[in-house]
Amino acid sequence: CLRRACEDLGPIFVKFGQLLSTRPDLVPADIVLELNHLQDNVAPFAPEEFQRIVEGSLGAGVETIFASYDKTPLASASVAQVHTAVLKDGREVVIKVVRPGIERVIEQDIALLLLVARWIENNTLDGKRLHPVEIVQDYRITIVDELDLQREGANASQLRRNFLQSPLLYVPEIYWDYTRSNVLVMERIYGIPVTDVTALAAQGTDMKKLAERGVEIFFTQVFDHNFFHADMHPGNIFVSRKNPQLPQYIAVDMAIVGSLTREDQYYLARNLLAMFRRDYRLVAELHVQSGWVPNTVRVEELEAAIRTVCEPIFEKPLKEISFANVLLSLFRTARRFDMEVQPQLVLLQKTLLNIEGLGRQLYPDLDLWATAHPFLERWLKNRFHPKSLW
Repeated sequence: CLRRACEDLGPIFVKFGQLLSTRPDLVPADIVLELNHLQDNVAPFAPEEFQRIVEGSLGAGVETIFASYDKTPLASASVAQVHTAVLKDGREVVIKVVRPGIERVIEQDIALLLLVARWIENNTLDGKRLHPVEIVQDYRITIVDELDLQREGANASQLRRNFLQSPLLYVPEIYWDYTRSNVLVMERIYGIPVTDVTALAAQGTDMKKLAERGVEIFFTQVFDHNFFHADMHPGNIFVSRKNPQLPQYIAVDMAIVGSLTREDQYYLARNLLAMFRRDYRLVAELHVQSGWVPNTVRVEELEAAIRTVCEPIFEKPLKEISFANVLLSLFRTARRFDMEVQPQLVLLQKTLLNIEGLGRQLYPDLDLWATAHPFLERWLKNRFHPKSLW
């Protein structure tokens, strides 16, 4: 019912439903599963309006800026619409434009959502536990950020620079001469949608390698670069047609990115290693040391609660264990001990859920821990090498 209501109420509510599906720390698993099916396909606005916005922002006619320009949209979503074009020097590009009048629609819908959220929080048993007002306020920040295409361009440029010489991930180039707050022009990419398993198999893609590289990209972004693409759902990820035996990912839509403090990086790495060694005492101590839970918490009680949650999980073979769900269970347990919602960790957890789900879809026998463990060990060792400390 909630999914259908979001679809009936329109694109902003669809977007809100999608955001809810990324908050498994606050929303029950069955609702998350249903909201994952929300599609963001919105009727396009008139090509004349698109052209008017592009020309108004760039200060010249499309025939002056582009060698050719397709009036039929390539894609149309709730916040923006995309058309293809070719620059005068022959480079193929896509033009992304923010929907006209979307700011007013968003403010109206956010006001309505806040009204409903406050009622739920004040009048239902689960209201306070689910923090609906907090979710709506987070959503407002997220969607307002998405309206600034210059910000998205800056995120894409940073991510591109981080992976410029990497065989793991390709990020399209942003053409800054033609980019403004409501218009973004970027390199057009050609790849196979990551969920098109038939096409990937047809070109002989090494699916095991593809799944493992997805995990490696995640940990590289989080720990080496401390700058991660936080909206890596399947619609934003493609696979290059070059070298299918050593497949390279292509990422688009960098409106939402995340980063951690150095302290959070350290405590997260140590927590993950301690969990998989079943050192629950250390996990509990790290939660207190990091400040994620108050130092008034009895470590013995937190340790016992973590053991209760984790032991049944770790009785399975490692390849059957969901890394993301372990982290989710850990944070849910810690919340019973007054762990505050950590926005940066929730964003990371959501990204890990996306990556792990995608990896298992590509290669069901993916052993995420086999890829993650040496990476975390190496990162901690390098971090605390005498030279690094000096």
